[in-house]
Amino acid sequence: MRIAVMGAGSTGGYFGGMLVRAGNEVSLIARGAHLEAIRTNGLKVVRDDEEFIVRCLATDDPVSVGEVDLALFCVKTYQSEVALPFMQPMVGPNTTVLCLQNGIDSYITAANVLGSGSVLPGAAFIEAGLLGPGIIKQTGSLVRIILGETDGSETERCLEIRDTFIAAEVPAEVLPDITAGLWGKFLFIATMAGVTSLARATLAELMPQPHWRKVVLACLAEIDAVGRASGVALHLDMVANTTSYIEEHLADLQASMHTDLMAGRPLELEALNGAVIRAGAESGVATPINDAIYAMLHGLKEGIN
Repeated sequence: MRIAVMGAGSTGGYFGGMLVRAGNEVSLIARGAHLEAIRTNGLKVVRDDEEFIVRCLATDDPVSVGEVDLALFCVKTYQSEVALPFMQPMVGPNTTVLCLQNGIDSYITAANVLGSGSVLPGAAFIEAGLLGPGIIKQTGSLVRIILGETDGSETERCLEIRDTFIAAEVPAEVLPDITAGLWGKFLFIATMAGVTSLARATLAELMPQPHWRKVVLACLAEIDAVGRASGVALHLDMVANTTSYIEEHLADLQASMHTDLMAGRPLELEALNGAVIRAGAESGVATPINDAIYAMLHGLKEGIN
């Protein structure tokens, strides 16, 4: 399969590397020192039990890539306004754009630019980061892709994309209710990102402290309530299951928004805690915890230059 990764950073780079190793024709869209390192030395992927280097086309010019079968859209949500028009040369009538951004409605933004028929909603579950330019580090046992059509149909393109990931040793699943799947991840990531950024500390540091544990659990419950009031068919035990996951994987959990905050970079605040507030307003559910998180971080969302 001809695949392009728009935003080949930690998440996009990991999936791109796995797909290259499986024999797909992959193009990585990157920039700066990361791009130059990939061009010079290849892309290095470091996992808990192995490491490998792959070589493929790496560029900052989508025109040089041309139309592809599958484009993974992995840039930060605040980069979408620039990135979506930029990637149009890679999107033809038979291209599927799999949106793997954070948030519950990021794929809608992509569809408004690239066309609803091209864009497929999805989500990536992974703990990954950059060790340095051209080097991706993935930790922990949870790596998973979910995807699905908004109408719940199991289409040929969904199955082909799923099978391509599975063949690359990336677990993937086509969901009949992708909206519930997106909210399931959103509940976890918005809580982790928001609370750890507010506290300037990781969940591993916060959960043993009763006062912070209370905030984490209350934030999960608040987002759960907003999702249900919005008509999302969340699992009955969603909060309990998410709490169990957090407790079992504390050592591996690091929110990218927390990392970005500490580095002075822009934040995905609008796509995460801001989205909770907007959905709460629409569904009539109060969101005091997310209101507080948003208020405290709003002045930092553009980053510190």
